[in-house]
Amino acid sequence: MKKILLIEDDVSLRENTAEILEFSNYEVITAPNGKIGVELAKENNPDIIVCDIMMPEMDGYGVLQELSTNISTKHIPFIFLSAKTERSEIRKGMNLGADDYLTKPFEEEELLSAIESRLAKAQLITQITNSSTPVNDTNDELQTLNELKNFFDDNGSIHRYNAGEEVFREGMHSNTIYLLLKGVVKCHKMDEDGKELITALYRADDFLGFTSLMDNIVHQETATAVENTEVTGISKSELKSILKNNRNISLELMELLTTNISNIKDQLLQMAYSSVRKKTAQTLLQFCEILNKKPDEAIRISRSDLASVAGIATESLIRTLSGFKKEGLIAIEGRNIRILKINDLQQVI
Repeated sequence: MKKILLIEDDVSLRENTAEILEFSNYEVITAPNGKIGVELAKENNPDIIVCDIMMPEMDGYGVLQELSTNISTKHIPFIFLSAKTERSEIRKGMNLGADDYLTKPFEEEELLSAIESRLAKAQLITQITNSSTPVNDTNDELQTLNELKNFFDDNGSIHRYNAGEEVFREGMHSNTIYLLLKGVVKCHKMDEDGKELITALYRADDFLGFTSLMDNIVHQETATAVENTEVTGISKSELKSILKNNRNISLELMELLTTNISNIKDQLLQMAYSSVRKKTAQTLLQFCEILNKKPDEAIRISRSDLASVAGIATESLIRTLSGFKKEGLIAIEGRNIRILKINDLQQVI
């Protein structure tokens, strides 16, 4: 049975989360603050740590720094749990060496999925390390996916795009891999009738442009800025050199791309089998998350983009939005849409 250390100062959340984990066959150790959490981590050597950020005695950043300098705890997978959603706060935690970051409130499946994937990755890395000859790292000694993102920040070429401008176009040679620093980008294709289908949405801290790591492969879709966007990019050859000498980063990147494929499959299932009403509700919630909006904050997005992601006709989307407005689920103010009853909208899905 895997052992989880849960560090959380909110009594109710701590008890509820511990109960969820215990029902999922994990052994759970709890701590009410960071100072006690550090002591329990050193005493019990858990398989993974789930830790809040804002806590008395010692905050989550302090816990991670303390444990990362201890030889017996430095390799334990670490997941931050916090209400903070700003990119700078997320990157701060990841820069310290965190493996994942969940924002409150979180879904039970989201928590369990994050824990399972981090445990599986840790086990795989251990197996590879034990069975393989060590390979020298690059000069920068990159070890994690987050360090790779920092490498993009420090060494990549910066490009800025206004809303509506293309980052790359279908058919262009894909010689660059990008990291989004700011903004939102949609990837989309046109069918033979000229109808646009959005295949994916990317936000700050996401990679973009992984058509293939092979040279002279053209992009299979077009990427366009949804809002003012800033990206940094490095060449495929440079990235391949980094991945060749860093197994950990390669594994993390494989995991990330696998998750992206799973998300695309979920979107295809939604487009194929869900009702227009469900598709519209799901798409509104998806844009709310991608644009990092609170439920009551306005979403400014074109009706055609909403319809394209949902996989429905624009006219059908507009009729459904009008229905949601009459039910009091959303407010429509020109091009802006504001979710009024997020729980009721989630019930539609």
